[in-house]
Amino acid sequence: MPLDIKSKIQGVIFDLDGVIVDTARFHFTSWKTIASEWNYQLKIEDNERLKGVSRMDSIKKIAEWAEKQVSTEELQHAANRKNEIYLELCSKLTPEDILPGIFALIKMLKASEVLIALGSASKNARFVLNKLGLLTIFDVIVDGNDVSKSKPNPEVFLKATKKMNLLPRDCVVLEDAPAGIKAALSANMKVIGLGDSHELEKADLVLKNAKIISIELLNRIIKTT
Repeated sequence: MPLDIKSKIQGVIFDLDGVIVDTARFHFTSWKTIASEWNYQLKIEDNERLKGVSRMDSIKKIAEWAEKQVSTEELQHAANRKNEIYLELCSKLTPEDILPGIFALIKMLKASEVLIALGSASKNARFVLNKLGLLTIFDVIVDGNDVSKSKPNPEVFLKATKKMNLLPRDCVVLEDAPAGIKAALSANMKVIGLGDSHELEKADLVLKNAKIISIELLNRIIKTT
C-alpha cells in the first residue's frame, strides 16, 4: 500500500561514493598519481577534503596544495588523466562491492513506494551504477553531468527533489562527506551521515552504515524539527 504522503517519508537521495560503494580508495589512488607528478604527496586527510567535490575543483585544490602554477589547459589535462585512471579501477567493480545495508534498504524503499534518487558530484555515476547492477533501479539520477555547482552547493539535491516532484522537506539524504551534509542542510533536507560521527557531526543522525535504516527511522527523522 502507498504511504500516507501527508506524514511520511516520500523520497530518499543517495550519494554514490562512500554511501553506495567505496570508491574513495580509487579516487585516492588516482589523485595521488596526479599529485606526485607535481611533486606533492597527497595525504589521506587531503583526500577526505576532496569528497563530494567536482573533478575540476579537486584538481584546482591539489594544484594549490602543491603550490603549482598550472594553466587551465594543464588542469583539464590532469583532470582527464585522473578520470582515466579512476575508470580503469572502477571497471573491476561488481554487485559484491555494494556497501553493507544499501541493497536491502533500496529494496525496502521500493516495496514501500518511496522514491529513490542518486545525487552525486561524480560524472561517472552511471558507469559505476551499471557495474554494480543498480543503474535501472533508481527513479531519478542527478550527477556531475547535470549540475554546474558542486557540493556544498545544494544544486544536486534540489534538482533530484524537483525531478521526483517532491518537496525537500519530505526527503532524506544519505551522505558520507561534510560537503554533502552541508549541501543537504542548505537544501532544507534531513540528512543521515554514514561514517565517522566526529567528521559528520552536523548531520541529523550519524550511523556506521545503512544496515539499521528502516522506514520507521526515516519517518522519525522527517518529523523532527
